[in-house]
Amino acid sequence: MLVVKPIAKIRRLSLVQRKSIKQICRELKVSREVVRKVLRSGQTEFRYVRKHQPLPRVGAWRDELERLLATNATKPSREQLTLIRIFEQLRDLGYDGSYSSVWGHTRAFEEERGSAAADAYVPLIFAPGEAYQFDWSHEIVVLNGVTRR
Repeated sequence: MLVVKPIAKIRRLSLVQRKSIKQICRELKVSREVVRKVLRSGQTEFRYVRKHQPLPRVGAWRDELERLLATNATKPSREQLTLIRIFEQLRDLGYDGSYSSVWGHTRAFEEERGSAAADAYVPLIFAPGEAYQFDWSHEIVVLNGVTRR
């Protein structure tokens, strides 16, 4: 992933200092393909986004994992299992994959179902006279030489 800073360095070395692609590659330790890509495009950031995430180990256990996640979601919050406990249950059933792949699938599963913790915005706008703020503290003030509470 290339972000703004290295892209700016590549462009500066090429356009301002008139260095060749080979010299830029040696200085910044990047490939010629990357330098050419940066110089030919006007982009300020390059990201790689995988179109399809293969699930080699979780794929076979997907239905069982989703069943465990669905039953866990129906339980009260104090009785819900943590993801590590769900992973251990899956492992006891014969799953031999990693925790991170289970975590990734769980994250996608929750986004698909719409997790319980959805973002919410409640504006605090009140009509005149609808909401009040009171200060019930007692203050001591001296008025015309007389102390009052």
